[in-house]
Amino acid sequence: MTSSLLIRPPVPEDYAAWKPLWDGYNAFYGREGPSALADEITQATWQRFFDAYEPVHALVAERDGQLVGLTHYLFHRSTTRLEPTCYLQDLFTLPSERGRGVGRQLINGVYERVKLAGGHRVYWQTHVTNTAGRTLYDKVATHDGFIVYGTLV
Repeated sequence: MTSSLLIRPPVPEDYAAWKPLWDGYNAFYGREGPSALADEITQATWQRFFDAYEPVHALVAERDGQLVGLTHYLFHRSTTRLEPTCYLQDLFTLPSERGRGVGRQLINGVYERVKLAGGHRVYWQTHVTNTAGRTLYDKVATHDGFIVYGTLV
């Protein structure tokens, strides 16, 4: 028997279950130990999900009462569109859940919310070494060919 997966916005009581997923996501990208995010960033990120004035949102995946995945996304303006554009910033599933459709359903959950907000475009970035993630992303989106640059100022 296959258990069902629920994609939903988090509630404040989810923090203790969300935090290990968030830590796993950050560890995947090398943000652990001395280079870990400061706790105040984690706390601010969590609080933004519940602030109606923030453009930052989240969805979690729940299976059998346990959180097994997360995604964070934000809306912003664009110089090439009138409607809001969505940047899917973070996506993570427990290693035991990979290949079971959790990531795809989280992405589809974001797509649904973008449509409800009147938007049409969702984009994201990942590291070139994220082969498992890219296998999924190639099925649910199109690689636009852009190279991302960034620096701290």
